[in-house]
Amino acid sequence: MTVFLLLILVAIVLGIIGFAVHGLFYLLVIGAVVIVVDLVYAAMRFRRGGRKHRIAR
Repeated sequence: MTVFLLLILVAIVLGIIGFAVHGLFYLLVIGAVVIVVDLVYAAMRFRRGGRKHRIAR
């Protein structure tokens, strides 16, 4: 979950910088690609199902 949230944060920052700074449109594109890859990663990870941790006795 930490990797998912970190990649979302990176994508948002890259998107804001790419949108705000003239000539850095490629950062906006990279941010969009990162968020799509992150969503695919999350979908694959959550589709597999979570592993339930057992308490050892």
